[in-house]
Amino acid sequence: MTEPLEKRLEKAMAELQAAQEAVARTERELRQASFSALSSDRAVRATAGPQGELSGIEFLENKYRDMSPQELAASVLEAANAARVKMNRHVMKAMAPFAEPSSNVPELKGFELDWERIFGPEVLRDDEDDRRDEHALPAWRDALGEEGED
Repeated sequence: MTEPLEKRLEKAMAELQAAQEAVARTERELRQASFSALSSDRAVRATAGPQGELSGIEFLENKYRDMSPQELAASVLEAANAARVKMNRHVMKAMAPFAEPSSNVPELKGFELDWERIFGPEVLRDDEDDRRDEHALPAWRDALGEEGED
């Protein structure tokens, strides 16, 4: 025997209210979030804020003094991009549950988000891929050559 419409509607409304409260909590948490990342040469640490914006740059151990302008710029860009990707992944993980189908209300099927379209393809790469790539020279470093010049 199926559940009466009134009872199903009551469940759906309760789930909607719980979802709204969870979204509000998640939004508050995300507004406070930030992520940092180091460049592969460990010369720069960049921090990305809640909307992926660059909110901090640190030049570590005075390594920048021995770097060409191109090398320093590349290190900054690398660290900033890595911090932005970390922040984007955090947003993706925090918001993913709100797109899932409802277990209590079968009529609420959920929806699919195209995270790659929103944040770019890096956000979908495995963390394992990133760890494996940490030991490989980034393409920009190959382009600079051993002397750090084009």
